[in-house]
Amino acid sequence: MEKETLDKDIMRLLEEQPDISTKEIAEKLSVSEDVVAKRVETLSDTREKILIVDDEPDAVMATKRALEADGYNVIDAGNGAMAFDLLRSDIPDVILLDVMMPDMDGFEVCKRLKEDPAYRNIPVIMLTAKGEIDDKVGGLDIGADDYVTKPFNLKELKARIKTVLRRAQD
Repeated sequence: MEKETLDKDIMRLLEEQPDISTKEIAEKLSVSEDVVAKRVETLSDTREKILIVDDEPDAVMATKRALEADGYNVIDAGNGAMAFDLLRSDIPDVILLDVMMPDMDGFEVCKRLKEDPAYRNIPVIMLTAKGEIDDKVGGLDIGADDYVTKPFNLKELKARIKTVLRRAQD
């Protein structure tokens, strides 16, 4: 069963029977109890969600830990294709997007996000070592909401995340 359909079915059952157990939901939907428990946990997480798209695991881990310490729910994808797979089930409040990645670079990912009505309103912060003015202008021209060059200061990145989240709520 597809996550989106499963999530809707779980929510429907919870609305109809607020005291229903995960075991009962699993039996009604013919899925494992573990799957139901994980989906319920995801659905009930009200923290702001940040998607980090970067092919460098060390950079992702450090940024992820710092953001989680500030109370964000952080998910990650190692490339553009993985990001789009994640977006089918997890819609983030903001995306931190590396530019230099294999197969589909961050500019292409951002362009596709901003062309898709389902994702165009998600704020995108480009995070990249490409700090030339033409790169920055190019990223902003295709729809990025901000552009931060690596290496970056975590305090500044957190401030920029708060800013784009605040703008998105207005």
